[in-house]
Amino acid sequence: MRARLSRVFAAAFTAAALGAGASFGATLKVGPGERYAQPSEAAAASWTGDTILIAAGHYDDCAIWKASGLTIAAEGEVVIAGKVCGGKALFVIGGDNVTVRGITFAHASAEDGNGAGIRGEGGNLVIENDVFLDNQNGILTTAAPSATLTIRDSRFEGNGSCVQGCAHGVYAGRMALVRIENSVFRRQHSGHHIKSRALRTELVGNTIEDGPEGDASYLVDIPDGGALLMTRNTLQKGKHASNPDIAIAIGSESASNPTPEIVLKDNIFTSALPHPVTFLRNLSNVAAQLDGNTFSGLVVPVDSSPTKPK
Repeated sequence: MRARLSRVFAAAFTAAALGAGASFGATLKVGPGERYAQPSEAAAASWTGDTILIAAGHYDDCAIWKASGLTIAAEGEVVIAGKVCGGKALFVIGGDNVTVRGITFAHASAEDGNGAGIRGEGGNLVIENDVFLDNQNGILTTAAPSATLTIRDSRFEGNGSCVQGCAHGVYAGRMALVRIENSVFRRQHSGHHIKSRALRTELVGNTIEDGPEGDASYLVDIPDGGALLMTRNTLQKGKHASNPDIAIAIGSESASNPTPEIVLKDNIFTSALPHPVTFLRNLSNVAAQLDGNTFSGLVVPVDSSPTKPK
């Protein structure tokens, strides 16, 4: 009981310190011979500000992370695969200000077709150097208007499904900001590589390509409008794309988000299709700014006609 109370007081102190900009917390080690054999055990024991270090290995496990201020990191090659928690994801992250680093999430599948490598249900989630392989959704976030999703130096390959509704490489609900940088999206299936309902979406320095096998729909879908910045990305539309006419779409479902700007600058786009492909399908009421983009193949840079394609 005394240890429990001491942990409670420590957590309260940690929360106050985090609010003041300091960083405290325990280090929880996961792996063979450690106190916590599985990530789920560490998740159940974690408190605000903790660092969870997962030893190299393959873990047939899923975990629900409720605490805030966590850093969850791999030590070596770590693969999380198999069952999903709560019918949602391999990692369900409910806390705020959580960083996930260096982990591979593979083969997440749920009965409703919406299983994810990571399900973000809190705020300010940071993904660094992670890999998402052959999941229904790579990352799926719920609506959280003040939250942010930041993805850096990560890889998404073979994700996506349209068995019951469509799942995607990244599917961000309505939130303040999605920023994805220096990451690779390749060979997604059925759904989109990136779908974002955020108020602002920034894609910088990424590779987003169908490749010879991918059959994704859009490379990027911003269905409800919102600010969009895309710069220095390399994009490719493959021969097997399930939507062979459009690479990037904005406002395809609604105009519920304000759209102050659409900027596509210094991107490289290649189409492998034998007919004209629209680089940007803009159904918002804001003119897009295109500057310094390079096109290869049969490409229409912008289509803003009000009639949606069938």
